[in-house]
Amino acid sequence: MKMSLFSVGIFLGILPFSSGQFPRACANADSLLSKECCPIWPGDGSPCGELSGRGSCREILLSDAPLGPQFPFSGVDDREDWPAVFYNRTCQCSGNFMGFSCADCKFNFAGPNCTERKLRVRNDIFQLSTREKNQFLAYLNLAKHTTSRDFVIATGTYAQMNNGSTPMFRDINVYDLFVWMHYYVSRDTLLGGTNVWRDIDFAHEAPGFLPWHRLFLLMWEHEIQKLTGNENFTIPYWDWRDAKSCDICTDEYMGGRHPSNPNLLSPASFFSSWQVICSHSEEYNSRQELCNGTNEGPVLRNPGNHDKGRTPRLPSSEEVEFCLSLTQYEAGTMDKMANFSFRNTLEGFANPSTAISNVSQSSLHNALHIYMNGSMSQVQGSANDPIFILHHAFVDSIFEQWLRRHQPLREVYPAANAPIGHNRESYMVPFIPLYRNGEFFISSRDLGYDYEYLVEPANPFQNFLVPYLEQARQIWPWLLGAAVVGAIIATLVAGVIALGCRRKKRISEETQPLLMESEDYQHVTYQSHL
Repeated sequence: MKMSLFSVGIFLGILPFSSGQFPRACANADSLLSKECCPIWPGDGSPCGELSGRGSCREILLSDAPLGPQFPFSGVDDREDWPAVFYNRTCQCSGNFMGFSCADCKFNFAGPNCTERKLRVRNDIFQLSTREKNQFLAYLNLAKHTTSRDFVIATGTYAQMNNGSTPMFRDINVYDLFVWMHYYVSRDTLLGGTNVWRDIDFAHEAPGFLPWHRLFLLMWEHEIQKLTGNENFTIPYWDWRDAKSCDICTDEYMGGRHPSNPNLLSPASFFSSWQVICSHSEEYNSRQELCNGTNEGPVLRNPGNHDKGRTPRLPSSEEVEFCLSLTQYEAGTMDKMANFSFRNTLEGFANPSTAISNVSQSSLHNALHIYMNGSMSQVQGSANDPIFILHHAFVDSIFEQWLRRHQPLREVYPAANAPIGHNRESYMVPFIPLYRNGEFFISSRDLGYDYEYLVEPANPFQNFLVPYLEQARQIWPWLLGAAVVGAIIATLVAGVIALGCRRKKRISEETQPLLMESEDYQHVTYQSHL
């Protein structure tokens, strides 16, 4: 039996990439039974690098803000109050450090002590040089064929693990780790027997859609940087506005069409040999199991041969501009039925010309998924197609345009009554280390990256001052201390000088002859006292 409520319609699709889900160091019975995930930082041999001031092992603080009505259960899904079912103590990093053991730098910092500010630029894939484009494709293939060093996937629920005493985890390659996390965050809730709850998703159809995917791309980018040693690597984007067809669907880029089977990729593209995972959601539901990362067949894609009644064409520049003009980030029920919501319109559940919800149509973000007519068109397995990354990078750039145009305070992001997992202070499933939705409702420049077509013209004078301002920022505590000490010394010196002047004046008044009439003298004395 498959359960659903007509009045409950929350369907979100999270896509966590590399730094998320279960750190290998915590995928064991001891960590699960103690509910603690505070790995050793190799740099000093202490949990979370505490001896070096990188972080410390602390209790997690869960938000108690009320949730929306879309999920009418409690205590039936491991993702509720993430990550409390698995761990209630994790590393909380200090300063510019981050990571499950505080071993990494925040996205906008680099260097051995995470003190060097970074701002990387994501470029249009068609503006990459041949070398840069080939490097990106090679990195994708490398990720697909390299086992993740830091993370594993869960192959069973917490209950199936006997509440942690029988861990169920397995290795997975770096690229498929992201695919699995996308499945995991958007999968149905298993209710026992053959029952499932479909209307749940911790990253789509609700406020967290854009911040969650922003973090997802950052983490994926970060993993590729670590895998390749290329700290300057950035994800390219595909600007699909006004496109007449899938112009990246060629063997030179993301794979052309197979000559004899339009649903497959050209054998001339190495993506044709890729195998997908987590694409058989009905089978997992019927067995009440999780996707275990087993290969399930080739990547499917047949762009343009989709349901044109739902998606007549690819999005236009005018539709994107209308979406950007909307002033409310979120509205109404804060799900796919929301009207006049920038998020819901960009996600594709509202008409891109009126912002009125219309779930029978798929526009903007959703239009691309439908248009691809294959692996990318199924939410849980959509990250199997590498076009997914290019597409979401461009969606993120539209989100960035909106943030710069309207400059909302972080409080604009809903604090309460959003669907489960989407309130401002909710931790995003299934990331470990932990991140809250509201932390990514900020400009990309504050997260260390920008987009080629959004980069503002440089101010030469500003560029001249930047290195000096950065040095001043790093030593400002010393400058402040010196200023305080200097002020104290200056006050003491001024007091001594003033005392000396008064004494000298008294001596002068006693010995100096009277040179003025008495009235004039009194006037001067008055001024002197004043």
